[in-house]
Amino acid sequence: MDDLTEGVRRFKQHLFPPRAELFARLAGHHRPTTLFIGCSDARVVPELICASEPGELFVIRTAGNFVPPHSPGADAIAASVEYAVAVLGVSAVVVCGHSACGAMTAVADGHDLTGAPAVAGWLRHADVSPAAAGTYTVDALIRRNVLVQLANLAGHPSVARALATGAITLHGWVYDIATGTVEELDPMTGRGTALAA
Repeated sequence: MDDLTEGVRRFKQHLFPPRAELFARLAGHHRPTTLFIGCSDARVVPELICASEPGELFVIRTAGNFVPPHSPGADAIAASVEYAVAVLGVSAVVVCGHSACGAMTAVADGHDLTGAPAVAGWLRHADVSPAAAGTYTVDALIRRNVLVQLANLAGHPSVARALATGAITLHGWVYDIATGTVEELDPMTGRGTALAA
């Protein structure tokens, strides 16, 4: 905890002052342009990867960057997606997977998760049967998972309405931790193209 306290001190003394005007503006204005859905993995920091300032990204982080299919009832992820799209009016949504993903590794390798039943239940959103999971490499499963989550996202009513009017675009990315490379996936072929050299 001491390191976090020290981080807050550094933020307040060194990082906040040069951005004081920005934060003053943001205190009364919240209009991010992009919804970024990434993994909860501590190595994946959306604002760092995108070199974004506070207020530019609306971020949802879930284990495995999962977006469960829309269903009736209260759901924190569905509520956050709906708020970003229908209320804030974001014009783009990124679903970002990443290399060495623990969730995808567990699915691909068939890890025994009997001691973690909530995790085991959550991993069903990878949408791969246990029999088929072993046929994928972890890298292939990471890419497939991004495309599955994009399809799930498109089924959320607020997203479907925005797509129908052309008010929003959906993007699937894969971030490589070791190299810093980000690829955009073609939704038809699953092939990736580097976003920057």
